[in-house]
Amino acid sequence: MSELREKLQQNLDEAEWEWLIPHVQKDAVILVAENLDLLDVGEAIASDNILSVQHWIDEQLLAKPTLDQVGEWNLNREKRFNALIVEPYVIIKEIIAA
Repeated sequence: MSELREKLQQNLDEAEWEWLIPHVQKDAVILVAENLDLLDVGEAIASDNILSVQHWIDEQLLAKPTLDQVGEWNLNREKRFNALIVEPYVIIKEIIAA
């Protein structure tokens, strides 16, 4: 495991929606699709892997949360996400209840 990936792994955590709201208001949150690995995305962003990041954006696998998503999450303030800070962004992946 690369040193960067190891550092990101240590910073990977769960966050409640309530905690993410200030970052959404600053337009700093990126939502990661369910089929992508949060660490892979974080590593690509941190290492300026433009080709991978652009591919994911083009495929709509990385995006800013939509107004509908934000509205839904505002109704459930205790909604949880896997989250990783990769300055200046907070990248999140929705935790789907089983």
